[in-house]
Amino acid sequence: MTRYRRCYFLAVFLCDGVLASGAGAAAHAQPGDAPANIENSVVKVFSTMRYPDPFKPWTKQAPSEVSGSGVVIEGKRILTNAHVVMYASQVQVQASAAGDKVSATVMAVAPGIDLAVLQLDDPIFFDTHPAVARASKLPHIKDAVLAYGFPTGGNSLSITKGIVSRIEFVSYNYPVSGLRIQVDAAINPGNSGGPAIAGDKMIGLAFSKLSGDAQNIGYIIPNEEVELFLKDIADGHYDGKPAMYDDLQTLENPALRDYLKLDKSVEGMVVHRPSSTDESYPLKEWDIVTRIGDARIDNQGMVKLDKDLRVSFGYLIQAAASNGKLPLTVVRAGKTVAVQLPVSSEHPTLVTDLRGEYPSYFIYGPLVFSPATWQLVSSLENNAGLMRMLSFVKSPLVTRALDEPDGNLQELVVVSSPFFPHKIVNGYSNPAGSVVYSVNGTRVKSLRHMVAVLRDLKDTFVTIEFDQKGGEALVFSRQAIMSATDEILMDNGVRAQGSPDTLAVWQEKGGK
Repeated sequence: MTRYRRCYFLAVFLCDGVLASGAGAAAHAQPGDAPANIENSVVKVFSTMRYPDPFKPWTKQAPSEVSGSGVVIEGKRILTNAHVVMYASQVQVQASAAGDKVSATVMAVAPGIDLAVLQLDDPIFFDTHPAVARASKLPHIKDAVLAYGFPTGGNSLSITKGIVSRIEFVSYNYPVSGLRIQVDAAINPGNSGGPAIAGDKMIGLAFSKLSGDAQNIGYIIPNEEVELFLKDIADGHYDGKPAMYDDLQTLENPALRDYLKLDKSVEGMVVHRPSSTDESYPLKEWDIVTRIGDARIDNQGMVKLDKDLRVSFGYLIQAAASNGKLPLTVVRAGKTVAVQLPVSSEHPTLVTDLRGEYPSYFIYGPLVFSPATWQLVSSLENNAGLMRMLSFVKSPLVTRALDEPDGNLQELVVVSSPFFPHKIVNGYSNPAGSVVYSVNGTRVKSLRHMVAVLRDLKDTFVTIEFDQKGGEALVFSRQAIMSATDEILMDNGVRAQGSPDTLAVWQEKGGK
C-alpha cells in the first residue's frame, strides 16, 4: 500500500465495520441462469466465536454464533472469509439441502485480505461436493454475476443476480490493499464467503457491502487475490502481501510541475515523504516515480491494465516485487534513475492489530495494562465524547497511532480498564484509556518493558505518569499495591495476573 495521506488509514480501519453487512436489493437469478452443480459446492459455515474483550483483556467475550458461506476448492478444502471463522472456537459446515453438519478446522487465515481456508474432519464430504472452477482472468465491466450464499432471512441457498460495475485496487484492512470487484448483486449478512459466478466459473468471493445510504453496492474479492493467498499458504505459513509505505502525491498541479521544472513528457507520482530518511534509502523527497517495473504511471498514480480498466499503480507491486525488492524508475533533479525499493508485508505502528490473537495484559494492583490495539481504538471510537476528550488531552492514541516504533518507543501501553475496586485508589480519577508515559521516571517502551521495570523496583513508592495533557500521576505504596494484587485477582475471579508473555518477564528474576 502506498500512503497518500496518513490520516486516511486511520479512517479506513475505524470504518471497517462493513464486513458481512447488508446490501441493497438486486435482481434474483432466474431458473436456468445458474451453471450446473455450483449449488452442490457452496456450503453454509457455522462458527462459535470467542472474540477478545479489549477492555477486559484477561478474558474473552461471551460466545456468539455466526454464520457465513464457503465454497469448495481444490485440495479438499473450503474457501471462506477470515471474518467468518477468525476467533472461532468451533467451526462446522453444511452443504446445501443437507441435514448433517461436518466439523472443520481453520488451516490458514489472512485477516488483511479477509480470506481463510478450512479443512474438514471427514474428507469423504468432498467425494460428492466437487471443487468449483475459477476463472483465470478478471471479468469485464457489465458482465453478469451470480452471488451464491446463505444470507439471513432463510436457511436454503440464495442466488442473486447483478453485474460487475467497477474494479479497483483499494485498501482492505490496514496495511493491506488489493483488487476489489464491485457488483450490484445483493450481498447480505451470511453471504460472506460465498462464490460469485460469471459464466460457469467463479470470479471471486463475496465479502462486504458499502454501508450507509448507498444502494446495490457489494464487493467481491477477485480470484487474483485468492490465488496469491493460496500460493502464499502453500508452505503452511501466511507471509502477506508486499507493499510500499512512502507518502506520495499526484503530479497534476501546474505550479507543482513548474516548481519541479518538469518537462510535459514526465508523468508519475511525487515522493512527498519517504518511508525512511536514511541516506541509503532509494527514494528521496521530490523524486517522481514514473514506472513500476515496465509499466508507466500517470499523474494520478494509475496504470492501465486494458482499454477499459485503470487501477492504482500499487496493484503492480505484488507482481513486480521479487525477493523483497521493487524495481522503480524515478526522475530526480532532471535525471532518470532506476532504483530497487525494499518492500514488505509488515508495517509496524505504535498501535497494533491483534490479527486473530488475544491481547497481552498485566495486572498490577487495581490497574490493568495492555498494548494499544486497533480493536481497542475502534471500540473507543464508538464513543464520540470519549474520542473528543482524547483529542483534547492530546492522547497518543489519537496523535501517534500510526507512528512507527523506534528504539525509545515500541508500542503504546494503555490502561485498558477502569480501576478494580480497592481502597488504595481512593481520590484518584478513572485512568482507563490513558497511555502510560513512565514508571518512577523510566520511560516505558512497551508492555514487556514496563513489567520488567515494575519487577525490578526497589523504591518505597510506585509513581505512574501518563502521556497526555492534564490529568494526574498515580502514586502507590509499592508494598501496598503488591499486597493488593492477589486479593484483587481473587475478588474479581481473574485466573492469571498476566498473559503468558508478560508473566514470563515478571517471573524471570523471581519478581514476586
